[in-house]
Amino acid sequence: MTVESLDAGALRALMGTFRDALTMHREALNLLNVYPVPDGDTGSNMTMTAESVVAELAELDDPPGMGAVAAAISHGSLMGARGNSGVILSQVLRGLSGVFAEAGTVDGRSLADGLAAASSAAYAAVMAPVEGTILTVVRESADAAVAAADS
Repeated sequence: MTVESLDAGALRALMGTFRDALTMHREALNLLNVYPVPDGDTGSNMTMTAESVVAELAELDDPPGMGAVAAAISHGSLMGARGNSGVILSQVLRGLSGVFAEAGTVDGRSLADGLAAASSAAYAAVMAPVEGTILTVVRESADAAVAAADS
């Protein structure tokens, strides 16, 4: 089965799966944490941020609209952001969700545009961005997604 787009309900479910994956790999992510301070909390902070998103999404009526899901993702991630990694993740989710709300669906084009917006928001949130971090991963993902959507 090929999935070509996600509606609001599928995006809400995907955020739960994202939270579950972060939870499952929290310790491995904590071990990757070396910049700016090797304090071993990246996985924990990202998981707490995602938990806040899922809690916010749980408050929505069924079926949710894309605007409501996007707003809950953006607000939940901002309110639940912990540490540098949580703040960066919240800005990535804010960039993505803003584009998804405007598009009304998540498809190849809106994902590419969302990743570009996510990259811009994440870089803007960091006073002195450093390459080789999650910022680079988001930017290069955005570049590849935009190139694929444009082809």
